[in-house]
Amino acid sequence: MSFYWVKTNSFIKRVFSKYCWDIPNQEKKIYLTFDDGPTPEVTDWVLSELKKFDAKATFFCIGKNINANSSLFERLIAEGHSIGNHTMNHINGWKSQTNDYIENVKNCASILSNEKRLNGLLFRPPYGKIKKAQSKILRNLGYKIVMWDVLSADFDQSITPEKCLENVTKNVTSGSVIVFHDSIKASHNLKFALPKTLHFLKENGYKFDIIH
Repeated sequence: MSFYWVKTNSFIKRVFSKYCWDIPNQEKKIYLTFDDGPTPEVTDWVLSELKKFDAKATFFCIGKNINANSSLFERLIAEGHSIGNHTMNHINGWKSQTNDYIENVKNCASILSNEKRLNGLLFRPPYGKIKKAQSKILRNLGYKIVMWDVLSADFDQSITPEKCLENVTKNVTSGSVIVFHDSIKASHNLKFALPKTLHFLKENGYKFDIIH
């Protein structure tokens, strides 16, 4: 299993300061994000859980999944959530030629551009891996590259659902950008951790906001 930070190191945030890692504020706003959907039986469940808590989130969608699940994607937008680009095919920037990577992002963007209700140009690189040249091109095109402050690690099948929940509740602070995944792989941990996370955040006075 590859190494990852549950709480992003402050040094990394300083070195890569052109990326959005968190959104500091005095109002206890936090930013739930979901990667890899829309996925039948997962994304629709997530949306129902969010609705119970009147919570909005930002979904970084894969283009091929949008094409395959257009009605589910419509529900995301209709319920007031923010949408970001997560490439067309969930490709790894470190393993991709820059031109191919940018083309893949643009292919996803062409789907998103048909939707007039979207908020700005948000992009999250799959695996959090993106080359400097790729990042520069995307930022010059107007994209905000959104990383994260807290990683639930729901994708990690070697951890327990309880640990997934703890990863969030022990590390969240005002302004945190928190990552979950609305994918089949993450669903076991997600379906335990998300409702309890939403309850914890609500009980502790946090407010849910979307990324613009």
